[in-house]
Amino acid sequence: MLLQAVNVSRSFGREQILRDICLDLAPGESLAITGPSGSGKSTLLSLLGLLLEPTFGEILFEGKSTRALSDDQRSRLRNRSFGFIFQNPQLIGSLSVLHNVLVPARLARKRGLEAEARRLLTTLGLSHRLEHLPHQLSIGQKRRVAVARALLLEPVVVFADEPTNDLDAERAGQLGELLYQLPSQGRALVLVTHDRGLVGRAGHRLDLSGART
Repeated sequence: MLLQAVNVSRSFGREQILRDICLDLAPGESLAITGPSGSGKSTLLSLLGLLLEPTFGEILFEGKSTRALSDDQRSRLRNRSFGFIFQNPQLIGSLSVLHNVLVPARLARKRGLEAEARRLLTTLGLSHRLEHLPHQLSIGQKRRVAVARALLLEPVVVFADEPTNDLDAERAGQLGELLYQLPSQGRALVLVTHDRGLVGRAGHRLDLSGART
């Protein structure tokens, strides 16, 4: 199994956000996390992506517990194996679109990925924006830059938090096609979304309002 949550709970102060969450995700599978606002969807995504630690329970990656990992070990694992598409694109204002996408490659000390970065940006309709700075982009364009950045290193798990927000129907459809190519490539996809089209295509669904399918 690639990614597992075992009886995971998370509290912030006295407020319990998540309780006893269990899930298994294998390579080539997709999971849509749904539920009302405040139900803990983004919190669960952060726990699975090792950005937060559970209050109780544990996250396993490739069959091994991540509980004892140091911050540096978690960071290396995330950079090597995970791709993140956040609600806030979190682009670096002083870098061009192309160089924002190349940031993970630089952190991983990998070279020769500029052509792949250009290909991803072209696929996402941004070939004419490569040298633009983030402040010159619309929010939808920024989100597509963040998608290209998340996919650059071919991560084995991609985490996407409302990836089609701020996109028109055409762009949302294109992005959905791109994301759902990942399971066919043997990678795993975890989505937090209200987009019914994305939810309907997921192999598994976890509804934090109470129903699990």
